[in-house]
Amino acid sequence: MLVLLALAGVAGAQQGAAPVLPPLMECGTHSGDMEILCGTRSPEDLEPTPDGRFLIVSQFVNGRGGTGGAGLVLFDLVKKTFTKMSVKDEPRKDWGDPACPGPPGEGLLAHGISLSKRTNSKKSTMELYVVNHGGRQSMEMFELKRAGPNWELAWHGCFVSNQDYNDVAALADGGFIATHPTSLRTPGDTSNLLGGQATGYVVRWTAATGEVELPGTRIGYPNGVVATPDGRYMYVNAWTAREVHKCDLKDGKETGMIKLDFMPDNLTWTSDRHILAAGVVGTRGDCPAGSGAPCIQGFGVAEIDPAKMESHTVLDWQGRSSPISGVSVALKVGTSIYLGAFQGDRIVRVALKE
Repeated sequence: MLVLLALAGVAGAQQGAAPVLPPLMECGTHSGDMEILCGTRSPEDLEPTPDGRFLIVSQFVNGRGGTGGAGLVLFDLVKKTFTKMSVKDEPRKDWGDPACPGPPGEGLLAHGISLSKRTNSKKSTMELYVVNHGGRQSMEMFELKRAGPNWELAWHGCFVSNQDYNDVAALADGGFIATHPTSLRTPGDTSNLLGGQATGYVVRWTAATGEVELPGTRIGYPNGVVATPDGRYMYVNAWTAREVHKCDLKDGKETGMIKLDFMPDNLTWTSDRHILAAGVVGTRGDCPAGSGAPCIQGFGVAEIDPAKMESHTVLDWQGRSSPISGVSVALKVGTSIYLGAFQGDRIVRVALKE
């Protein structure tokens, strides 16, 4: 995604000077209904722990060519602190691909994450699947376990792909659905990535079949993805096309699509089984190449009724000082929305009005 934004910055620079953008708001509480919670690194994706006390934060720090990731951290919702998650290496033959070369170690560069209940074993466990760009393009498979009042991870397996993933939806049977955003692009292709044309597709992986492209999923930069607990339906964002698609995985066809007025990045479930989509409003001119300045784009959050495939606006932030740059995810916790981003040093809590 950051490659896309850099290209967008070049396009903006070619057409004239980038607009003067207001600075990011300072960390802390603002107007009583917003908290800017600093102390993280590029919190691209968020998942709540089963007890509702923490957020699992995927720190996507590889977009600027660095090596060695910040990995996964826990955000304590009460103490408002970030703590690196403890990881134990416990390989298991019934998790992932037998050809997995071993754990990623400290080189984990996390992107999209998905927490789900795994039911294809003797006991029900919580599986956390993590898109990894560190050292290999892979899906890393962890079990989320209690560690006193906190949580820790046990690495059990992986699947190594020959293409980049973006996001993942872990399935109860141990498989997963994932997006390959640029799998249709060829090396050296200079056509417009932001035009909305099909650039990639969605795949489903199982231990029995391996990775298989899902029919009808060739869309404009497939990005965030979620699946229903029974594995029947999938919802996937076409980031550059500003669309959310619904697919019936049993019948193998698309059953709905809606347009949004921003570029939807990740998707999350709410407690009443609606979906939140979040993303930046635009990219052109917002990321001037070589400026070293943060990308401060407007952002939007929409709530989607997955049965009717209808949406309404939850947050629309444009044309003013921003609390966060590069919004990629919105997660509802109680009466608040937590925002993460693919860059920066913060997450943001916005209290919803009654």
